Amino acid sequence: MLFSFFPDSHLHHMEPGNNTHVSKFLLMGLSEEPALQPFIFGLFLSMYLITVFGNLLIILAVSSDSHLHTPMYFYLSNLSFVDICFTSTTIPKMLQNIQTQSKVITYESCIVQVYFYLLFAGLDDFLLTVMAYDRYVAICHPLHYTVIMNPWICGLLLLVSWVLSSMYSLLQSLMILRLSFCSDLEIHHFFCEITWLIQLACSDPFLNNMVVYFGSVIIGGVPLAGILYSYSKIVSSICGISSAQGQYKAFSTCASHLSVVSLFYCSALGVYLSFTATYRSHTSAIVSVMYTVVTPMLNPFIYSLRNKDIKRALKRLFGMETFRKVSMLTIKSC
Repeated sequence: MLFSFFPDSHLHHMEPGNNTHVSKFLLMGLSEEPALQPFIFGLFLSMYLITVFGNLLIILAVSSDSHLHTPMYFYLSNLSFVDICFTSTTIPKMLQNIQTQSKVITYESCIVQVYFYLLFAGLDDFLLTVMAYDRYVAICHPLHYTVIMNPWICGLLLLVSWVLSSMYSLLQSLMILRLSFCSDLEIHHFFCEITWLIQLACSDPFLNNMVVYFGSVIIGGVPLAGILYSYSKIVSSICGISSAQGQYKAFSTCASHLSVVSLFYCSALGVYLSFTATYRSHTSAIVSVMYTVVTPMLNPFIYSLRNKDIKRALKRLFGMETFRKVSMLTIKSC
């Protein structure tokens, strides 16, 4: 999770004699009620499939329409790819555990899950920031847009996002390796959330908490500040437009992005607040569903419903597929 805190020290520090070799953890999931497991399985399988297919459609629409080969849609397609990877990091393991009626995740798998979860969460954050900068340049400096947002700069910003997210997630994963754990190996979540792992540690977690805290400020706070600055300039520029039609047209180009940013940060804040208030309960896990599952699932709907270019590209895409199917059936019948 990008937004973390310092858990109470008395929840962590235990006697060194209690340390045991850890080979696995137990993911307690959203509920331990057996009767609810089929419902949870069906619900999350549906949301996962909608997320994957919805974001794949965005990627296909952008790649198939030459009119969408612009910086904004280049980053949108990358955001869709990251959202697919983000949900694929956690949901398939959860579904497997429900299907096999097992709560076990190996120590190695847990560390790998932490790495990729933080990697794609960080990428989500950075891509939303870069997209805000793109909208800032497009609205505030329209005459220099193609010069500033040239293909080389777009590629460089994407590369920097990947490098920073990779370094952050690698650092956090390596910090987890230094911790020793006791007999309590129950993670009251549906995936290996880093703050839960730190709370389960027997060894002194002070250094881990410091790294998580400062990492969260840098990876979460700095991009948010960049987004707020970009939109403050955008709002100022829009207010300077004399006609109401011009103001509406300018705002409509960033309305979808603003909706996604609001959903992303509000849900992340909700996870943080629920975690600080409800230690060792399923409440934080339930709230985090909004951040880890619902937000990536809704992103394609937000961009497709509020964006005429994406709507047009999707119509062309479906039209092409229908034409191909009809052509294939005609050939076979002949």
